[in-house]
Amino acid sequence: MSDQQARFARLKALHGGARAFVIPNPWDTGTARILAVMGFKALATTSAGMAFALGRPDGEGLISREETLANARAIVAATPLPVAADLENGFADDPSGCADTLLQAAACGLVGGSIEDASGRADAPIYPLELAVERIRASVAAARSLPFPFTLCARAENFLHGRQDLRDTLKRLEAYAEAGADVLYAPGLTTREHIDAVVRAVAPRPVNVLMGLSGIALTLDDLSELGVRRV
Repeated sequence: MSDQQARFARLKALHGGARAFVIPNPWDTGTARILAVMGFKALATTSAGMAFALGRPDGEGLISREETLANARAIVAATPLPVAADLENGFADDPSGCADTLLQAAACGLVGGSIEDASGRADAPIYPLELAVERIRASVAAARSLPFPFTLCARAENFLHGRQDLRDTLKRLEAYAEAGADVLYAPGLTTREHIDAVVRAVAPRPVNVLMGLSGIALTLDDLSELGVRRV
């Protein structure tokens, strides 16, 4: 088994645990090493954290794909932990661009990555559903073409872009799961009811939840009881 396959196996086992596991977000090699010493079992890169560390605001297109992948490669090399990457919107509008980004991410030693449905355009911040699904389907096909396993997390970004539409968010996550996404994620959810609805909608696929937002006061035990598998 290669090192990358071994890292994937550890990440997969964490998703199959009896309770939610915490996957923290280092933004450079130093924070990756600190988090590893603290005892975390896996890491996930952060586009926002990287942007802030570089003195830039967070947003689509403000960090290039090349910068993102170079940062991810350094974080992978910093510890023996499995690392998943925040790949933003795949750094492309078209499905083939997303697939290419995923292949390049895997070549950096990553064993997982997320693709979101945010377009980066103020007039239409979320991709139309049909295009969003095609982007995930192409990313899944790219992941399955690799000679080792890779965990694809599909993100529905409505709640981070002022679209408090749970029905549409559930519809999107269900479609992404049907397209083959391994993990589902709707950042910005803050209520027990919304998180429960997402977990139920895509079961048995694991769900990731973002913590640290204002207005959310759930413990790791609470999230585990709801069926969340990754935080």
